Amino acid sequence: MTPRVTFAIAARVLAQLRRDHRTVAMLIGLPTLLVTLMWWMFYDSPTTFDRIGGPLLAVFPSIIMFVVTSVATLRERSTGTLARLFTMPMGKLDFLLGYALAFALIAVVQAAVVVSIALYLLGLDIQGDAWQLGVVAVLDGVLGTALGLFASAFASTEFQAVQMMPAVMIPQILLCGLLIPRDHLPGVLHGVSDVLPLSYAVDAVISVAQGNGFLSGAGTDALIVLAFILAALGLGAATLKRRTP
Repeated sequence: MTPRVTFAIAARVLAQLRRDHRTVAMLIGLPTLLVTLMWWMFYDSPTTFDRIGGPLLAVFPSIIMFVVTSVATLRERSTGTLARLFTMPMGKLDFLLGYALAFALIAVVQAAVVVSIALYLLGLDIQGDAWQLGVVAVLDGVLGTALGLFASAFASTEFQAVQMMPAVMIPQILLCGLLIPRDHLPGVLHGVSDVLPLSYAVDAVISVAQGNGFLSGAGTDALIVLAFILAALGLGAATLKRRTP
């Protein structure tokens, strides 16, 4: 890994995104739109929105980042761009970290927008600090990025990359505690949820919403999410293909 190369890859990805206004609008605006839709659905039951609104700040950014990064990475392979990049002194981890860094910057903007609107326009009631909720939302967006980078190695077409989303993300959505608390899941399913990264992403948001900041429950969950991010990037580097067969 070479920091200079990693930052060069990140700058290249950001330059591409700057020209792709639709993708940037989707990355930043779609989570806010979806959270607003949920607020509207539960307009007559604000306590319900307070209960699920926080976890949605973990789920929506992760899903969107997963889809975009998995498709974008596969496109780099299928067009031969990745093979040309690897003719230069660049390692696989440089490539993935560059992508992760670029999308982490997008995740900062994404989190700032969606958290601000959820708290100050939609009236989401939390006991913890807004900045801690924002930090967790950034981690959750980067988690989706890392999982998307890893999953893209197992797809040969963009259609297959999109198909990876329900295979990877929907089971996590069902078991992460968004629908019912994880403690109420059957024993086997609870055990499965314990090894799924989105479970800890949602737990971190819930902990912040309940006033348990980084010095208590939220800090441990955030560190676990960070560990999953690093593991996904490491596995992605080990499985990344230079070109699509």
